[in-house]
Amino acid sequence: GVDAVVHLAAYKQVGESTAQPARYFLNNIGGMVSLLDSMDRAGVRRILYSSSAAVYGTQRVMPIREDAPLRPDSPYGLTKAQGEAQLDFMVQCRQWSAVSLRYFNPVGAHPSGRIGEPFEYAASLVPCALKGLAAENGQLSIFGTDYDTPDGTCLRDYIHVCDLAKAHVAALAVVERPGHYI
Repeated sequence: GVDAVVHLAAYKQVGESTAQPARYFLNNIGGMVSLLDSMDRAGVRRILYSSSAAVYGTQRVMPIREDAPLRPDSPYGLTKAQGEAQLDFMVQCRQWSAVSLRYFNPVGAHPSGRIGEPFEYAASLVPCALKGLAAENGQLSIFGTDYDTPDGTCLRDYIHVCDLAKAHVAALAVVERPGHYI
């Protein structure tokens, strides 16, 4: 049997979601609907959802607080907010138990080096910087020079994937009580 589901599956590139919103809606929202239906039919009502801080969008007050209003400004962020709304409904109406984790920019790999994001497909800043360092020309393109920062570039928050994995394991302990959503 299955005691709980950890949902990590989704397309995750903000830029790509803007270029191909329907693809993101179909995969991220449609996939969530299929998962929830399958779980409900199987009687599995505990889920840990890997959401995203992209649900907050651009906020006026920084740093962003967890109770900030949800204002996704990309199709990706919208799909994550929709996933959270679907979970909230299942908790309220079907006595599920759910936890959503919102975070920015997971990076890194397991210390063994045997598992992690495939380097050749990575589009995030840290892997791109590492690719730039490893390349003969050593180039890294930085986009955006009009942010309110000392050098005009964007400030980013990162979390190591091993720390994130530990957070997921710890959060599973919270997904014990029916009708409980964090």
